[in-house]
Amino acid sequence: MSNLENSPAEIDCCKVDSPAEVEILTPREVPLGGPRAMTVFRTLPQKQRSLIGAWCFLDHYGPDDVKATGGMNVPRHPHTGLQTVSWLFTGQINHMDSAGFKAVVHPGEVNLMTAGHGISHSEILTEDTTILHGAQLWTALPEHARDMEHTFENYRPEPVNGHGWTMSVFLGSYEIYGQRSVSPVSTHTELSGAELRLEPHTEIEIVVPKHHEHGVLVDSGSLTVNGHEVAPRELGFVRAGCTTLRLAAGEEPVLALLIGGEPLNEDILMWWNFVGRTHEEVLAFRAQWQAEISAEPGDASEDRFGPFPPDTPTALPAPALPTVRLRPRVNPS
Repeated sequence: MSNLENSPAEIDCCKVDSPAEVEILTPREVPLGGPRAMTVFRTLPQKQRSLIGAWCFLDHYGPDDVKATGGMNVPRHPHTGLQTVSWLFTGQINHMDSAGFKAVVHPGEVNLMTAGHGISHSEILTEDTTILHGAQLWTALPEHARDMEHTFENYRPEPVNGHGWTMSVFLGSYEIYGQRSVSPVSTHTELSGAELRLEPHTEIEIVVPKHHEHGVLVDSGSLTVNGHEVAPRELGFVRAGCTTLRLAAGEEPVLALLIGGEPLNEDILMWWNFVGRTHEEVLAFRAQWQAEISAEPGDASEDRFGPFPPDTPTALPAPALPTVRLRPRVNPS
């Protein structure tokens, strides 16, 4: 997914511990382009916290009637230095990228695209999708992997379940009551991600690595995380040091996403769809993209973001840069 904000802020994703056991991250509403824009709810990044492990971006959306909202139809746009992680509850999206990968994102399947040195892709609703509901996430690639070649993986996890609960682990691993589910999808730091469904009044304990940070995004229902209530569309953050996540559903069924990972401990600069390290690097990414799509004059010989079929819709140009130098923004402690 592209960040379609006209004036995206630069964000330095430095990790700083929160003193709270469960820190509540409230989303902001972002229109996904155009007058009939579908609204997405963005919980990462924000001033309060920019990273959970290497997770650096989380948009949650739907369920939306696409006839009313227009749904998700994002033309070709670039990425660098990150992995996109697509997860749907309802609906389908066509993915196509400049590395030649084509796929349909189905509910219950994860599509992971590694941008590495650079890639461009488009995300267009399938014609038979009437309701769209899901999440789009990014993970920042660490220094040793951020310039790698692009890759693409698709995986449908086999759900594990018990009395009143079902979990589908799409990245990393989780353990509940002796049942461990492991995803084979490649990551470049320790990461985990899963869909969780709880029936009313169900309580579970999930074993997690002590050195990982964790986030619980509530899609629907009433849920407490380690005794703290997390409302629908909110993200509950649990800092490293916890070995068990205690989750309890209230009167309604719960649908939630779990994410986690080891702290990245690298200073990264994220602007628009680029993850870099410095102001100069991000400027170079933008200039290269603009030259490749003939939006601005420049040297397009590197072809960082790759070719696309000539009959595809016009590519998405980059927003104007801020008038000031892109500077790190540190999470408040």
